[in-house]
Amino acid sequence: MWQTRVTDLLGIELPIIGGAMQWISRAPFVAAISNAGGLGIITSATFSSGEDLSAEIRKTRELTDKPFAVNINLFPSMRPFSIEEMLDVLDQEKIAIVETSGRSPEEHMQRLKAGGRIHMHKCARRRDAVKAEKLGVDLITVVGTECGGHPSPEGITSMVLLPRTVDSVSIPVVAGGGFSDGRALMVALAMGAEGIVIGTGLMVTEECPIHDDFKKALIDAEETSTCLLLNSVKAPVRAFTNQTAQEVLEMENACLPLEEILPKMKGERGLQAYKVGDTDGAVWSCGQVAGLVDKVRPVAGYFQAIMEQAESIRKRWAVTVSPGK
Repeated sequence: MWQTRVTDLLGIELPIIGGAMQWISRAPFVAAISNAGGLGIITSATFSSGEDLSAEIRKTRELTDKPFAVNINLFPSMRPFSIEEMLDVLDQEKIAIVETSGRSPEEHMQRLKAGGRIHMHKCARRRDAVKAEKLGVDLITVVGTECGGHPSPEGITSMVLLPRTVDSVSIPVVAGGGFSDGRALMVALAMGAEGIVIGTGLMVTEECPIHDDFKKALIDAEETSTCLLLNSVKAPVRAFTNQTAQEVLEMENACLPLEEILPKMKGERGLQAYKVGDTDGAVWSCGQVAGLVDKVRPVAGYFQAIMEQAESIRKRWAVTVSPGK
């Protein structure tokens, strides 16, 4: 039941991928996700050098013998970041799975696929998924507007975007944006996806390296506790609605220039806030599923709960639904 093209391709036990989350996706957290049967992903864009990324990859390998991936961010960045240097690290460390996100990976395809490497691409529009397949990507993650981080300015929900994408490509599709429990996994599979990616739900796990005050904020959150920033410039970011996010919205409403707004959104502010527990001190990405988060538990326990809930639904369907009805 739970074996899909995604689990087979990635060599993982469960059809669950841990979303790559900026400063959060470091070795202990990534390894915990992989050890629990999913796929953990290291975020390369938050390292200041290729040497630092290499060290984190080696640390991850000390903590798990399970598959994990490295994310290469193709979005424009406010931090100096060399994509070529990070690709060099993938080769040097013989990374078997890479995820790209943001812009089209077209100009880097030869290097991304070097040595038979498995290439995942995360996108937020159906047409980008179609193009990625033509480029030779092995599997697609498609995220609806519910997702934390960078949804499409088109504002299409996962319930529409996911089946449209599945119908448009032949490679495996992973569902993102609103998927955090066994019910959502079953919905994703029913719509043709072969796995789900979870970000916000994993933020409240014991192994997630953020201050407990952030986890409490998520547990207390409602489904209305997020907002879209930079929508005015068609580069939306879904974030937790806190003081800094509200300041950004006010600056947008006042039509202030982008160069005045962006310092409020610098990732380094988020890193410091995560460390000290200042939930109002920075913009921090968060999906609408924050309204479903209810407790802190280990990653393994979280994944077990997802699969038990999904199995319970599957068994109920098997009893109540019969052929011909």
